[in-house]
Amino acid sequence: MFSIIFPGQGSQIVGMAKDFYDNFNYVKNYFFIADEILQKKISKIILEGPQEYLDKTENTQAAIFLVSYSIFKVIQKETNFNTNDAKFFAGHSLGEYSALCCSGAIDFDQTIDLLRHRGKAMQEAVPIGVGGMIAILGKQFEEIKILIQEEFSKLNCYIANDNSVGQIVVSGKISSLEKLGNELEKKKIKFVKLPVSAPFHSPLMGKATEIMREKISKANFKDPLVDIISNVTAKSVNDSENIKKLLIEQIEKPVRWRESVINMIDLGVDSFVEMGPGKVLSGLIKRINRNVKLNQINNLLDIQDLKND
Repeated sequence: MFSIIFPGQGSQIVGMAKDFYDNFNYVKNYFFIADEILQKKISKIILEGPQEYLDKTENTQAAIFLVSYSIFKVIQKETNFNTNDAKFFAGHSLGEYSALCCSGAIDFDQTIDLLRHRGKAMQEAVPIGVGGMIAILGKQFEEIKILIQEEFSKLNCYIANDNSVGQIVVSGKISSLEKLGNELEKKKIKFVKLPVSAPFHSPLMGKATEIMREKISKANFKDPLVDIISNVTAKSVNDSENIKKLLIEQIEKPVRWRESVINMIDLGVDSFVEMGPGKVLSGLIKRINRNVKLNQINNLLDIQDLKND
């Protein structure tokens, strides 16, 4: 039993999906439609860069979705791999939009448009230089949760991602993250500052939530063909109204990826197929459970491997 998973921000690289773009006219058409909706040459940014343009949140979100969706459609059209046989679709943060679109819950055009607004709203919710994120390594979720609760009076920080065993991401104001860093150093806990310019998945994203509540509420969602694992609950959801509600909550709530993977495995999933740029999610899953099978689909050779399985 397998699940299909879709990556989020951080997996982007200039030139991703180039061989799909070069070999399939319908992929070129997806890129063209995205350019039209976004009113910018996102295709050129994806294929030619520069990387700093691709790394801007307002570009990254639509770009990763576009690449993930293109790969998914190539697999559907060019192979006998039946994506609807998946037990679940799941995505990390932005990747949840890829999961929803590929499951039929929302169409391609609306997804691109929602991500256009989402990327801009999340980037602008907090002024650049005010907020950020750090990844804490080698400690369990409960340990970091207790530490933040104990220090909360002086640390305006929030757990943003429970990614895997020993990788917890925290969002907050830069000044608060620096204080947290001092506390972590005293306790000899390793951490790294992430190259992002906003405190994603925290209450500091309140302005973005208000913008996206309006956009998501007006969008036309349907029940998905395959159950979705929600970032907010780490459990499956399959009705359009609940999906919309959880997507709005997702902007400020932590991404419960570790729990999501554990819950999928507990329900019989023993194989994951990562569709999109990079191998980030597969790496996280390896840390959670080394016994599951992992496939990453980044290029045409990867698809051949999938067909042979």
